Amino acid sequence: QVQLVESGGGLVQAGGSLRLSCAASGRPFSRYAMGWFRQAPGEEREFLAAIMWTGTTYYADSVKGRFTISRDNAKNTVYAEMKSLKPEDTAVYYCTAGVVWGSSRQGDYDYWGQGTQVTVSS
Repeated sequence: QVQLVESGGGLVQAGGSLRLSCAASGRPFSRYAMGWFRQAPGEEREFLAAIMWTGTTYYADSVKGRFTISRDNAKNTVYAEMKSLKPEDTAVYYCTAGVVWGSSRQGDYDYWGQGTQVTVSS
C-alpha cells in the first residue's frame, strides 16, 4: 500500500510558474512508476506526465515543453515543475503511482493522492 500527498498548488497569474510535490509513504517507492494527472470541473481526468523508475519520462502534448516531471527516490518524492501557466491549466492536480510501464491510462495506476488545486488567473 502506498499513500500519496500532493502539495504546492495555489493561485498564480498567467505566465507564472509553480512547483508541485508529491510525498509517498507506506511501501517501497523506487520501483513504482509515478505520474501526474489533472481534472478541471466538468471534465475527465487528464494525463499530464509520468516518470519510470529508470528516469524515463512521458508527457502529454498539452504540457510538453512547459511541465517537467522528476523524482527523488531518497526523499520518496515526485515533482512537477510547471511554467508558462495558462488559465486552461486551472484544475485539481493528482499524483499517482503504479507498477506498469509508460502508461497514460488512469486504470493502469494503483494509488492516488487527494489532489492539490492550481488556479491560473488571466
